[in-house]
Amino acid sequence: MNTFGQRLRLTTFGESHGKAIGGILDGIPAGLEIDEAFIQSELDRRRPGQSNLTTGRKEADRVEILSGVFEGKSTGTPISMVIFNTDQKSRDYENVKKLFRPGHADFTYWQKYGIRDYRGGGRSSARETAVRVASGAIAKLMLKELGVEVESGILEIDGIRAKSCDFSYARKSRLNSLDADIEAEQERAVLDAKEAHDSVGGAVLTRAKGLRAGWGEPLYYKLDAVLAEAMMGINAAKAVEIGAGVSSARMKGSQNNDPIKLEGFASNNSGGILGGISNGDEIYVTTWFKPTPSIFKEQDSITTDGESIHYKLKGRHDPCVAIRGVVVCEAMMALTLGDMALLNLGSKMSHLKKIYED
Repeated sequence: MNTFGQRLRLTTFGESHGKAIGGILDGIPAGLEIDEAFIQSELDRRRPGQSNLTTGRKEADRVEILSGVFEGKSTGTPISMVIFNTDQKSRDYENVKKLFRPGHADFTYWQKYGIRDYRGGGRSSARETAVRVASGAIAKLMLKELGVEVESGILEIDGIRAKSCDFSYARKSRLNSLDADIEAEQERAVLDAKEAHDSVGGAVLTRAKGLRAGWGEPLYYKLDAVLAEAMMGINAAKAVEIGAGVSSARMKGSQNNDPIKLEGFASNNSGGILGGISNGDEIYVTTWFKPTPSIFKEQDSITTDGESIHYKLKGRHDPCVAIRGVVVCEAMMALTLGDMALLNLGSKMSHLKKIYED
């Protein structure tokens, strides 16, 4: 499947080393002001080659909107976008043309389709997430009109975990770190792995605030379930936690329950979601990313002809995918919340009356 969402639907296309990547975002209501400068600024946050902490691939990631926008506003029709690839070095992948790279989707794509685009991973490459970021930026513009803000930052890298979470600081940090006190230690871990031709994993904490209670579609399209699906659909994501997550399984009920007071919830172990529906508190999602599988150490594998091989990878790769994954997590949360906002319109007769009595 290449489509995500029900009322707000994103379909993406393209490969890492193809001519372009792009997408169609369908469901944005007419009349939304489309700030193209903001969309580009979001892509710039994800753009590769900005520091020695990320891949050396140099892509401008300039998005071009082809349809669905007229005189700066959405028309209610599908918004189509394209981002042309400009810095492919497909020759770097000639040595993996007939082998399966450990930790990559090479083997599974081959087993499923009997053919694969070996250049940078083709469709399975994280290059595709640029389209999600552009589409997520449009979803953010819609959510902003509803008073909802989505933000995120690096919670942990190589086991080095933030002791405090400052989302405004994360926007200034080149590592996207939530904690200025441990940022240097996290950065050193990334650079040490890079110098050793290795990689490290990390965790991204994403928050949504300003949300009202009532968003989510139980039983089979729960807000937390769809958020988990959205985050797990990001390349290299291996685990997702909502609120207290795994820690809640180690608590007593008396510890995990969030007491309700007239002024609101006394704690937020639920991560702002109960029964698959937002409770009006801030939503917290932690996404765990594995170490980048593209490393420059010699490894054992097999070829498409069934032969054993010992090889060394070439190319340009992130030593920690979580760093650029921050804005992708934001995009996927924004797309999910945008979808839920539109789905919620029909949950009550009072909602429908407000629309049709005008």
